[in-house]
Amino acid sequence: MAVYNFLIVFILIAISALCSGLNVALMSLDPNDLRRKAKSGNKAAKRVIGFRKAVHLSLASILLTNVAVISATSIVLSSVTGGLIAGIISTLLIVVFGEVIPQAMFTKHALRFMSRFAPLLKLMIILTYPISKPLQLLLDKLLGHEVNLLHSRLELGVMIDEHLEYTDSELDEDEVEIMRGALSLSEKRVRDIMTPLKSVYYLSPELVIDDKRIDEIKDKAYSRIPVLSKDKKIAFGILLMKDLVDIDFDNNPRKVSEFKLYPSKPVGSMTALDTLFRMFIGRRSQLMPVEKSGKIVGIVTIEDLIEEIIGHEIVDETDQNG
Repeated sequence: MAVYNFLIVFILIAISALCSGLNVALMSLDPNDLRRKAKSGNKAAKRVIGFRKAVHLSLASILLTNVAVISATSIVLSSVTGGLIAGIISTLLIVVFGEVIPQAMFTKHALRFMSRFAPLLKLMIILTYPISKPLQLLLDKLLGHEVNLLHSRLELGVMIDEHLEYTDSELDEDEVEIMRGALSLSEKRVRDIMTPLKSVYYLSPELVIDDKRIDEIKDKAYSRIPVLSKDKKIAFGILLMKDLVDIDFDNNPRKVSEFKLYPSKPVGSMTALDTLFRMFIGRRSQLMPVEKSGKIVGIVTIEDLIEEIIGHEIVDETDQNG
């Protein structure tokens, strides 16, 4: 009979350990993280997310089951030993094997254990439903539902940087650099990446392109040339080098204003880079004059923006030769 009772105690302690582990595992899982993993196809997250959403129902079911098991353990032990001894033994067994060890194990692998024992948790909910459901409704009313907290830009940056510290990360150094660059776009301004006007090759509408001028343009090796007024207050557009290829400028010099100029609306020097990115897409332009206080102070290109995102300079053939 004593062996039978100790077997029952062993089973009850195991159930208590499971309840204790499920309790700490359930509360350690972040609902936002679970939702992201479920969307990405993680099967374990899909099995667990329902329990985490109804956290008060799951919690009440686990705790009710655990309390019932602990009470049953004390009753069974008291039938074998004295009341005081039964209390001491049940306390030690519950604390060591029913609390400390399972909580340490389940915390380390919360999602895996929650997924594995999801059917058992479902059974607990069914068995305790007449009591756990009213408790859930009460807790929902008193405490409300959990608020979904989004990570700040700084927190996302820290999380991305952490991938460089682990060899088993799916992200390599280049991917981390690109993501960090993309996150910082809203904090940087066009003035931070623009080319100042003193370093820009540009033309005026009244200038004549002859054989010497075309040789100069070819020497610069630019595919796009901004056309500005002499006072640098008006941007007339962009002259494309491809439009000049088949023209004989030795015998047919022409003014810049005679060529087709592609419109390029100026962008403010204090414009955030994420806004600039949308402008490049919306305006279908790869070069924009930069304006400050009504005057053109430089240019910015899609290449400048990409270099800022990837964190590296893009060197083309002419740069290598120069």
